[in-house]
Amino acid sequence: MGRNLQSDERLRPVDLARGHGLSTQAVRNYEEAGILPAARRTAHGYRTYTRLHARALRAFLALVPGHGHPTASSIMRAVNQGADDEAFRLIDESHAQLLDDRRTLAAVECALRGLERTAASQPETASHSGTASHSGIASRSGTASRPDGTFIGPLSERLGIRPATLRTWERAGLVRPRRDPRTGYRVYDEADVRDVRLAHQLRRGGYLLEQIAPLIAQVRAAGGLEPLEAALGDWRGRLSARGRAMLTGAAELDAYLRERG
Repeated sequence: MGRNLQSDERLRPVDLARGHGLSTQAVRNYEEAGILPAARRTAHGYRTYTRLHARALRAFLALVPGHGHPTASSIMRAVNQGADDEAFRLIDESHAQLLDDRRTLAAVECALRGLERTAASQPETASHSGTASHSGIASRSGTASRPDGTFIGPLSERLGIRPATLRTWERAGLVRPRRDPRTGYRVYDEADVRDVRLAHQLRRGGYLLEQIAPLIAQVRAAGGLEPLEAALGDWRGRLSARGRAMLTGAAELDAYLRERG
């Protein structure tokens, strides 16, 4: 059964705040957001909290590193509204996302191994002069393919990346397609597609454009993929830290649920 709150030690907002390195306003904001149960009020309107509120705050702060602030907030609101199943669903979604991110990392590592094998077994592909037949150009839309490369439309459809995103990555230096001499359209060769794929996977891993650009530049300059090894190791470490944080958050949430009764 739950603890008899009337017999619990009364805590002021400052007591909760000091124990967790927060401001008293942050504690009030958490209560107003439903992250903490509603506080009792004194005859003069002052908030009073209990050890149950302290446990709720501890659970929330433990959930944030693994699930992120928005999801952790939603989990606590669901619990405090008595919708435990909704809270568990949100937790399951976070675990599913972590698993998907692990699979993404594995896919990147597999792709890199494949790229390394290709680089070792094949000479660098010579650049095309752009004089090949243009029969593949269907209209002025710039979305058709050509024999010596791919235009932005087909590439975006094949990889599931919006053309606007590919243009943004080009401005950031992640990819450097040449221009078709007749139409001025962007043409992506095999090396460009490799860079796009790597950029896409690293973005999914949480890397910023300014972090990805020098990695791809080093790959181009060095003719190899070794510079990405450190980034992938860091990515793997962050995924492990997230998994560990989820365990810690689950333990604290379980303690809160048990005390709440």
